[in-house]
Amino acid sequence: MDTEGGLSSPLQAQTSPLKYVQELAISGEEPPQKFIHKDVNVKGQQVSTDDSLSVPIIDVSRLTTTASIEEKEEEMEKLKSALNSWGMFLAIGHGVPQNLLDGMYNVSKQFFDLPVEEKQRYASSKGDEVFDLEGFDSESMKANVDEQQVLDWCDNLNLIIEPVEERKLRYWPGDDSPLHFRSTLDEYSVKARSVSKIILKAMAKSLGLEENDFVNQLGDRQFVYTSFNFYPPCSRPDLVYGLKPHTDGGAITVLLQDPQVEGLQVHKNDQWVSVPCMPGALVVNIGDQLHIMSNGIFKSPLHRAVTNTERRRISLGMFFFPHVDQEIEPVAALIDEINPRKYRKVKVKDFVEAFHQKYLLGERVYDWASV
Repeated sequence: MDTEGGLSSPLQAQTSPLKYVQELAISGEEPPQKFIHKDVNVKGQQVSTDDSLSVPIIDVSRLTTTASIEEKEEEMEKLKSALNSWGMFLAIGHGVPQNLLDGMYNVSKQFFDLPVEEKQRYASSKGDEVFDLEGFDSESMKANVDEQQVLDWCDNLNLIIEPVEERKLRYWPGDDSPLHFRSTLDEYSVKARSVSKIILKAMAKSLGLEENDFVNQLGDRQFVYTSFNFYPPCSRPDLVYGLKPHTDGGAITVLLQDPQVEGLQVHKNDQWVSVPCMPGALVVNIGDQLHIMSNGIFKSPLHRAVTNTERRRISLGMFFFPHVDQEIEPVAALIDEINPRKYRKVKVKDFVEAFHQKYLLGERVYDWASV
């Protein structure tokens, strides 16, 4: 298809009443102009077919105290290399039961299968607080969009998991619809946090640090935020992103992928590499905050979600942040005359506010924190 021709009259001229992305997909409408990426050359970059470029796999069970010293040291070295070169890996041996992974995916699917009127019971209020992003929302519901801002082909349900006292349960579907939603999410979030803590400690030890040097910067009142993402089929996957290229703003992200439909891609060596759907695996990547804490040794990866014409895709991202009252900075033991400080100390609240601004512009917020 001639993408330049495709950008002419029908897409440019189209205006539509506000609808969720899922409604746009069902109606068969061409994507509205605000979803179309103007720089088609960037969007058209081919996905790598180089077999040597594959996302690393880390066995989390070999990072724990139950593993032998040799196994632990070998896996920590693999972890260090993965996060220095990719910033992302596929986690196996993480201890989250397969039936819980399946259950979490199923309640996500059941939620997005609800009629729009039912999902709107949990609609976002779009408040002004830094993390007031909770509830059912859609990029397509943004009425007044800056001309430079391109929207993502995605509906989502966003929820605060921790601190528990900050949960707004009016946005949480009950255990009756979808079936067992709250109890399943509660159980999964406990397991995901345990996985993140094991990995954070191993990351620190792989750099010769005390095992809690990263954990301590997240603090006792971690902010854990989850996003259920629904990517409907799209008639113009050559022009529309499910999620535009970005880096994550938190410390670490644990992602449950759709078990069958690929769509996540990570940027590596000036190419886009598809992240495979590996049964039972979780995708783990670091965010800009851990990039800063490691003084740039660990890289926050640029990644995106692409669309397709035939199959919907669902994913669940769990994002771990220090609480907004915390401050972050490079661990002191990583700084010396040979390795000078690259980033200043920043308040998490200021960091997150900067992230929202930079994300819309396609910029990396850790550059904002450079010394």
